[in-house]
Amino acid sequence: MRPLRGIILKLCSVMVFIVMSSLIKATAAHVPAGEAVFFRSAFAVPVIVAWLAIQRQLATGFHAANPMGHVWRGLMGTMAMGMGFAGLGYLPLPEVTAIGYASPLLVVIFAAMFLGEEVRAFRIGCVALGLTGVLIVLSPRLSITPGSLAGQAEAFGALVVLCGAFCSALAQVFVRKLVLSESTTSIVFYFSTTSTLLSLITIPFGWVWPTPAETAFLVLAGLLGGAGQILLTSSYREADASLVAPFDYASMLFALAIGYFVFAEVPTATMLIGAALVVAAGILIIWRERQLGLRRTDTPE
Repeated sequence: MRPLRGIILKLCSVMVFIVMSSLIKATAAHVPAGEAVFFRSAFAVPVIVAWLAIQRQLATGFHAANPMGHVWRGLMGTMAMGMGFAGLGYLPLPEVTAIGYASPLLVVIFAAMFLGEEVRAFRIGCVALGLTGVLIVLSPRLSITPGSLAGQAEAFGALVVLCGAFCSALAQVFVRKLVLSESTTSIVFYFSTTSTLLSLITIPFGWVWPTPAETAFLVLAGLLGGAGQILLTSSYREADASLVAPFDYASMLFALAIGYFVFAEVPTATMLIGAALVVAAGILIIWRERQLGLRRTDTPE
């Protein structure tokens, strides 16, 4: 285990994914979300396959003991991705990032509902705190001024991103079941291939010919998506998940910086307060899980 290397890889993956989202946002005014999902997924596949070949894990990556599990994970993950990309066309990058933080909180609820995992008062309290933060972030967008088309569009975007967070949480629940029978490499590979195929269903809903610049942005987003998945997977090989997981929330810092300097998006005090509550709740849950893990390890058999 190399903790520092794991943390660096995790931070690199977080930065890569935020840059990827920024490229998608730059095309969102013209390119439909389903088409963006296609580019993001299709151009990630060659990167992932090349990585598997270098690691000599092609056979492992292509093996699927639970094909339908991959399909369900792919369906939920693709819907989450599409909704997140759609939201980027309506809301500032930091707000989309903050609302997306609802996903790991919802995983706690869904894991208790569908996987039978025990959820005690501490985690329930943290989830309540985090969801309160999400509601604070959402509150200005849901206060629609009558006759304001811009306000209606932002409210729609906020709800779309929140629905995406629900789908993302369900996808993570499917992943928790998949890891019992599948390798990490196969989960990564089949998600990219499944989401590529599923995105084609959206062709009748208005795909467009992207401009050369938009094409370059979309292709680069796909390549970065593949690279981000590799960096993320590698980070968990180098260090414990409980150590590197809190660095997910560094994405807010990157989102704020890119939103301000690239898209001229100035964060509001309400958004910052809500995001801070969500981040605090997520870190508390991770810290609690680490403490419980250490306690279980120290308990003699």
